[in-house]
This record gives sequence, C-alpha cells and structure tokens, in this order.
Amino acid sequence: MRVVFMGTPDFAAISLRRLCREEGLQISVVTQPDKPQGRHMTLTPSAVKKAAIELGLPVYQPETLKNEAFLETLKELDPEIILVVAYGKILPPYILNYPKLGCINLHGSLLPLYRGAAPMQRMVIDGQKTIGVTTMYMGEGLDTGDMLEKWETPLFDDADFEWVHDTLAENGAELLVSTLHKAETGALCPIPQDDERATYAAKILKEDCLLHFEESARQVHNRIRGLSPIPLAFTMHRGKNLKIIKSAIVKEVGCAAHPGTVLACKNDGVYIACGAGILRIEMLRPEGKKAMPAADFARGRGVLEGEVLG
Repeated sequence: MRVVFMGTPDFAAISLRRLCREEGLQISVVTQPDKPQGRHMTLTPSAVKKAAIELGLPVYQPETLKNEAFLETLKELDPEIILVVAYGKILPPYILNYPKLGCINLHGSLLPLYRGAAPMQRMVIDGQKTIGVTTMYMGEGLDTGDMLEKWETPLFDDADFEWVHDTLAENGAELLVSTLHKAETGALCPIPQDDERATYAAKILKEDCLLHFEESARQVHNRIRGLSPIPLAFTMHRGKNLKIIKSAIVKEVGCAAHPGTVLACKNDGVYIACGAGILRIEMLRPEGKKAMPAADFARGRGVLEGEVLG
C-alpha cells in the first residue's frame, strides 16, 4: 500500500516508527521545513524528518500547501491513503480528497473533546480523569471529521504532561496501525462527532503558564503537571521567574494564610498556601539556574518562610 505520512514533532515520529514495522507499506514522509532553533538560530530538522532519514524513507518539506503547490508531487507519490499526526498545517481540499482510502488523522484526545492545538496539556490542566486518542477521517474543519477508533486510559493525580505525551504517543501509534488495516479491508465504521459536546484546546501561551495561588491547591497542581516538563509553569519571586517542575497536594481545603505564602520549608519541599488548601513544591528551576529540589533551594535561602510568591 502506498502511504503518505504527514507529521512533525516527536509525537508523530513515534507513529512513523511504528508504521515502518508493518509489512507491505510503501511510505513517503511529508514534514514541515527545517526551522531555526536555539541561541544561534541553527536550522534544525523536525523529529519526523530525523526519524525518516534513519528509516531510509523519502522526505518532502513543502514550504506551502496552498494553491495546489504540492499537487504534482502528490500525483507522483499517488498515495492510496494519507496518515496525518500533528503535521501542524491545515490540509487543503485537493490533498484531503486525493487518496481513495481517505486522509486519516490521529488526534491526542477523546473527540469531540479538546479539538485544537494543545489537547494533552489542556486535559491535565483541566483535571480530567480519563484521557485518550482518536483516529478520524479528516475534513476541512478543525478536528471535526468522523471518528473511527479510540483508545483511553485513566489519568492519575501525579501524571504530568510528559507521561501523557509518551503514553498517548505509543498507544496512538498502535491505534493508527489498527485503523490503517481496517481502512484497507473496508472494516471502518465512521461515527459523526457531536458538535454540541465539542471543546477547544487552544495553543499554550505564556500567560497560561503563570500560576495563580488564589486558585485551589488542586487547580495549581494540575497546571504545574500539565506544563511539565515543558514549557513549565512559573511564579514570580524576588522579581525573578521561578519555574515549578513538580508539586503535590498536601491539603485540599482550609488554610487561612494569604495565597502564595511560604508556610514551611522542609526536607520534602516547600509548602505554599493556596486559595483552598496547601501545595508542596518538590522540584523547581530558579531563573538562570538548573533544576533542583525545592528543599535545596530553601536551604540556600532561595526562599524563606513567610515570603509570598506571585
């Protein structure tokens, strides 16, 4: 089967590597152009491009898909199916309508919940108890196509974005393979999404990373773990950014102290008053420094009891 795989980040690269373990697939890869990164703005290939090169697959990096710019290449590749995982650009109709078996997308949420750019982070921030992935036929709307298959799992209180990303990437790759084989045999049963239940997961912005200790300890904890290890939630302390990597809920109700007050510095972390409850900060990264246990930061007088964060 002639397959065009379209994807860009690590999440997609895991699916690509899994597809390459299947027999009978002739895979061509489309990913976004190399982008400048780092202090020296060095042109850097995407995770999918790196994986494709390692796997010996042909790679295409169109600057644009608009105005049928990719049509001639698409005709040369002549895919029977197009698989899309976090490609990062809207696909125009001439691509969506080309393959006879359709364009199938792997999305990192249980649709119709969390359509959009940042479903995995938003699910954790919102305190969801169940997470998962969905394969769907692609349409012209944003993650609005008919659903094909789903995989789901519980989300525990100590799971962070890294765990969610890796778990959904690995199991999403297996789901994509399953959907691919069912598409080949005509065994798929598309289910329209209920638009009235749909929610949107907007891209994570800097203001989403700022902690508000007026919120409950659980809300603050969910934001911290939903943004760890990247881009990391932060608060202000002595005029500098203090990024928080790991936390734990000590108490969910009560606490008369002003939100953000450092209640205690102990061997297991720094205890912070919240609008409701108490949070323990266990790992953090001071501005301009490496990550460290919060207890070590406190021992170095980086933070003192009675100080207020935020």
